[in-house]
Amino acid sequence: MFISIWQYLYGRFFRFWMKWILRIITRKCELQRICEGFVGGERASKIENALTLSKNQVLQNATSVNHNKVEECVDDIMKEKNINPKKDRRFKMRMKTCLLQITGYKQLYLDVENVRKSPYDSNNQHHEELLMKLWSLLMPNEKLKARITKQWCDIGFQGDDPKTDFRGMGLLGLVNLVYFSENYTNEAHQVLSHSNHPTLGYFYAIVGINLTEMAYSLLKSNALKFHFYNSVPGSPTMEHFHQFYCYLFYEFDRFWFEEKPESIMYFNQYREKFLEKIKGLLLDYRVLLTLKL
Repeated sequence: MFISIWQYLYGRFFRFWMKWILRIITRKCELQRICEGFVGGERASKIENALTLSKNQVLQNATSVNHNKVEECVDDIMKEKNINPKKDRRFKMRMKTCLLQITGYKQLYLDVENVRKSPYDSNNQHHEELLMKLWSLLMPNEKLKARITKQWCDIGFQGDDPKTDFRGMGLLGLVNLVYFSENYTNEAHQVLSHSNHPTLGYFYAIVGINLTEMAYSLLKSNALKFHFYNSVPGSPTMEHFHQFYCYLFYEFDRFWFEEKPESIMYFNQYREKFLEKIKGLLLDYRVLLTLKL
């Protein structure tokens, strides 16, 4: 209750007067002070917050502007806030970077969502080729005897036909698995080998799809903002999302073997524990979660 009252008073009264006083003292607007005083994820996050809380329509609309109009939007902001480009030469560049990161994150979510919403279709040649590619990357020395076969269980699917396991995350689950196997082949083979451990083993592909859901949920909840603001000096893309997924998969495998669960029946419990660990890391405005080999 107290926090809600404080947030209301701060947003309604104190913030305005604090900004006004600081502008008189520094002769710079809030956006200039943020761009000058902060870096990386902290800068982009504070800029996003300032724009969202602003009562100025031009500033409010800046967080949802099209990528192609970011530079034009920065010019509009400078006019609104009377920022002289000759006196503050770095503002435009810094502001443009922040807006690309902010709007790019929103676009990335839409791009990821579009792939997730695409169901796996066994009649789609591209989908089938991706699935075959996953097999050849993970099992280069063994050929599939048929399209529908128990062999799929060797790479962690639950049954004869992997398409049934992609229902939750659609094509996104498969795309993630292929990306990890193609770009980090040695690491993927290592994780696959670990998944076949006699006592600590798990279903490689099923866990991989589960981690796709984790990466997707973190993106959707905005928990990945600091990570992407720190790792991408511009608009994050699907490539950056796949890279984060690879980090999750590799780290989960390590986490699983460090924890040594009694059986796979405890998967959900340890998944949640791992998720809480990742969420904790993502709260740091300096966070940068990349696969370090």
